[in-house]
Amino acid sequence: MAPDGIGNLLRSSREQANLTREEVVLRIAEVLGEDFDPDNLKRWELEIRLPTKRYHSSIEEVLGIPVSEIVRTRAISKAYRLQQKMATRQDGQEVPPVKRRVFITGTLAVAGTGALAGLAEAHEGIDAALSGSSNAADIAYLESVFERNTGGYRGRDPQRVLGQMQDDLKLLGQVLDRPHTARDRATLVRTAAGITGLVAIIQHDIGAQQGAESWFTTAARAAQESGDRHMLAWVLARHAMVGLNYGAPSSAARRAARAQRVAGTTPSAAAALASAVNARALAGLGDRNGARKAVEQTQDMIEQLDNIALADNWFGYPAQKHSVHLSQAYTLLGDTISARAEQEAALALTDSPSVMTRALLALDHAQCLRIDKAPQTAADMATATWNKLPTGYRTGLVQTRAEALRDALTGRPRARLAEALSA
Repeated sequence: MAPDGIGNLLRSSREQANLTREEVVLRIAEVLGEDFDPDNLKRWELEIRLPTKRYHSSIEEVLGIPVSEIVRTRAISKAYRLQQKMATRQDGQEVPPVKRRVFITGTLAVAGTGALAGLAEAHEGIDAALSGSSNAADIAYLESVFERNTGGYRGRDPQRVLGQMQDDLKLLGQVLDRPHTARDRATLVRTAAGITGLVAIIQHDIGAQQGAESWFTTAARAAQESGDRHMLAWVLARHAMVGLNYGAPSSAARRAARAQRVAGTTPSAAAALASAVNARALAGLGDRNGARKAVEQTQDMIEQLDNIALADNWFGYPAQKHSVHLSQAYTLLGDTISARAEQEAALALTDSPSVMTRALLALDHAQCLRIDKAPQTAADMATATWNKLPTGYRTGLVQTRAEALRDALTGRPRARLAEALSA
């Protein structure tokens, strides 16, 4: 990081104003009149990213830094980063030590710093060249991206979440293209499997089936290279849900079986997810005995999971997620008593907004009402659920589940739900 660059300027200005990062983030969002990614300020202060022009006036208003000074220090940081990159690679090859000294010296001239600051920059450049700290910082940041996004939507529109991930996906592509030590490469590709797997999940949820297939394939390739079988099993189990939720239960069952083989016999979140997906796929195929056996297998497995595997996120298999899967499995089996019990259990364990989860559980409940010979009540519940949904959730998985109920109804109940879905 350049000593006289934008990162130090932002941090020192914030500290002089006695403001936390969180407070600055909230003020910038207020000035912008829109949401502002909380991690942006941290990236700027660490110079992982540099603030673009659209944020300059907001920074000036919140921290009192003149735009001209923002532009000047940003240029110093940009030049410093460029020279650091050149010092590490040139035309895809490692740069000889003598040339590295030339590049590092060039940084001082471009940045226009004094002798002491120049020495500090030279030391930082030499240290980075020796340790590969630039790669390490980017890899650590990408690991945090994966961890942060495993928490799910938290009430956010899925399309908006995808939009917020775009810059991180570009960075991931750039970092993957660099040379790494074997250990760093393994960490990076595992992280890549996780991040691309999350993108695939969102594509699945919004109904972009072709995109989901493509991203899951990429995630599986990265997981395979990483050598992490639990990551690969998780990707494969999640991939199976594309067929499961979009009318291809046979494909889902095959993928779930492969995920189970990869996961092995040791209980894990990925193994439990694969087992639950298999139960739902078999129920969808009408294999009642096979589905019930898979449900029992999943029940036995979840009791053996540790707290990490039971984490309430997209990478874990918490009790709430377990009940959501069993709700759908029992609904497909026509066992409405068991399905309702799982729906109530899932709702009791749902603390976050979980807009999509709540909608899917309500639609499962409506399907149970239809099975129990209350079609009008089923249509009324589904219609009310649909009408309360934010626009961003009226697509993909939720829409498919609602349309499945509509197609199972007849007469006036069908017309009522059909009218709501077409509005």
